[in-house]
Amino acid sequence: MEIVTYEQKYEKEVVDLWNQSLQADPITIGKFRRQALFDENFDPSLCYTALEGERVVGFCLGIRRKFPYMERGLEPDRGWIVAMFVAEEFRRRGIGTALVNRAERDMKSAGAKNITLSAYSPNYFFPGVDEENYSGAAAFFKKLGYVSGKKDYSMCKDLHGYQMSPKAKERMAAAEKKGYRFINFTYEYALELLEFNKNQFGGGWKRNALLAMQNGTAEDLILLVLSPKGSICGFCMRMIDGNPMRFGPIGIDKDMRNEGLGSILLDFAQLEMAKRGVYHMYFVSTDEPGRRYYERHGVRVFRSFTSYKKDL
Repeated sequence: MEIVTYEQKYEKEVVDLWNQSLQADPITIGKFRRQALFDENFDPSLCYTALEGERVVGFCLGIRRKFPYMERGLEPDRGWIVAMFVAEEFRRRGIGTALVNRAERDMKSAGAKNITLSAYSPNYFFPGVDEENYSGAAAFFKKLGYVSGKKDYSMCKDLHGYQMSPKAKERMAAAEKKGYRFINFTYEYALELLEFNKNQFGGGWKRNALLAMQNGTAEDLILLVLSPKGSICGFCMRMIDGNPMRFGPIGIDKDMRNEGLGSILLDFAQLEMAKRGVYHMYFVSTDEPGRRYYERHGVRVFRSFTSYKKDL
């Protein structure tokens, strides 16, 4: 067995092996290119292919930032193993361990002090380790010294026939009586929204809104809550990965979170999706309080992920 750095000639074999190994997360070559090869931080010297003769039998995608990510900057202490897998018939031969050891060694040499599994923003394929679908992966990484952390949940809801409930309509009417407004985004709010997202939620949220504005889709994808003074106090959007069914992020000004605005905005967003013929909503990641909140709105968990990290 030999471990070599990634070359384009391995692309089809890598994607085929991905789909055989990570069956809960199938991808196309196009998606592999968009999220891995065309990521601005992709570095072939941190991406590894395990070969048995001429056959691809394993793969590991490591990442370190070469370009700053909004206010997070370069995160020089961090490295990520975004994806790793070995062909089933070649497991328990030390190939996975060799791939991870190589990634750890190279990232440590480049200055990384810790490695996170999977949850690399913005182009992660999964936000952590799915311990149900890949139970062997959890045991494997624990054996190599990775420590589990918090759980995140992927959730979804069927929107066929969606209607705002009488209670939801009452909540919206009461908020509007106080002077709040729930509107589709217009470009007169562009700069204010970017500043609002950056200050309230961080650069990733600003980036999501900015890309929609640059792509000319913001008016269709973004919803706002305006305060009685007319300033933005809430925001949500969808389709951050190009899929019209993907919902989020959603957030309310931290000083106004006792007004019930988030629930109204969520109901408003579901109605706007149904109007557009988008009859399914899902999001990839929320925490435990978020799970409980969304479940109260009829959104159900369909997968869970556990974060893993290792200090080098």
